[in-house]
Amino acid sequence: MALSTTLLRAAATLVSPAGSSARLSVLMYHRVLPAADPLTGEVHAQHFNAQMRALRDYFTVLPLAEAVERLAAGTLPSKAVAITFDDGYADNALIALPILKAHGLHATFFVADGFLSGGRMFNDTVIEAVRRVAGPVLELGFAGLPPSIAVGSPDERRAAIGRILGVVKYLAPPERAVAVERIARLAASPLPDELMMTAEQVRSLADAGMDVGGHTVNHPILARVDVETARREIDDNRRTLRAITGRDPTLFAYPNGTPVKDYAYVHTQLARAAGYKAAVTTSWGAADTHCDPYQLPRFTPWDREPKRFAVRIMHNIVSRRPTVLRAEDAVEAAA
Repeated sequence: MALSTTLLRAAATLVSPAGSSARLSVLMYHRVLPAADPLTGEVHAQHFNAQMRALRDYFTVLPLAEAVERLAAGTLPSKAVAITFDDGYADNALIALPILKAHGLHATFFVADGFLSGGRMFNDTVIEAVRRVAGPVLELGFAGLPPSIAVGSPDERRAAIGRILGVVKYLAPPERAVAVERIARLAASPLPDELMMTAEQVRSLADAGMDVGGHTVNHPILARVDVETARREIDDNRRTLRAITGRDPTLFAYPNGTPVKDYAYVHTQLARAAGYKAAVTTSWGAADTHCDPYQLPRFTPWDREPKRFAVRIMHNIVSRRPTVLRAEDAVEAAA
């Protein structure tokens, strides 16, 4: 028997009550595509619209900055959810923003400014190159990549993208740039260069009442660069976003965001020192009143059917305990 709207709302209140026992679910997106893309699996406009309707119907959507303050104060309402986007894709402004506005919802957009206005994220260079490779095999054999990877079918291309990104995203930024450029040259046609927002589009998000947060300049894996490089990436990004929006960003997202593997405790302190009031990870789960505001967990529910989408959020609340780094982890994690 299908779950009723009343029952779903009651269940959401039960697992995510108000006040001192509250739980905050922070949802993470990257892109909202105009239509389905079998290579990326990113949500498209129709499904995103249905998901936002489900959030409006079953949950209490708050700006992340407000939610963090109220969580700490013990005044968070029941069924609290915040919406976030990473990286700075143009479709955030062109497709996601109108849908959010239509439902009266707020989101925070974490922007890596080094790719704005004609740039392209390294992962998209890989995706678009693999999409355009002619022939059944991609010849590689550099930067720790296998000599060749099969790309003869859509399933093989998806698997190839996963294998390549699993290697190149952990290269140092200069090595990563060289590797993805070599991959780009293997494509049979030019790659798109309008995937990321312009500075004007970033400003339009802020002008529409959305929050723009930091995500570093070049999206390095912070745990793979030295502390001073990490500091510059965080500080320079914040200054650029302030110049674009006219506002001091108060929220930060760690690139890739997995504790220990992608960021260390020292990076939480760099975010604090830069002036951020909170930061988000990609450790699944929901935040409670004891959560470190510089290590807020996030979750991406993948269900397309709205009620299943709502149930998935509730399941994440009760079944996932996020990984959080402590001060005593600092030496080991940063080593």
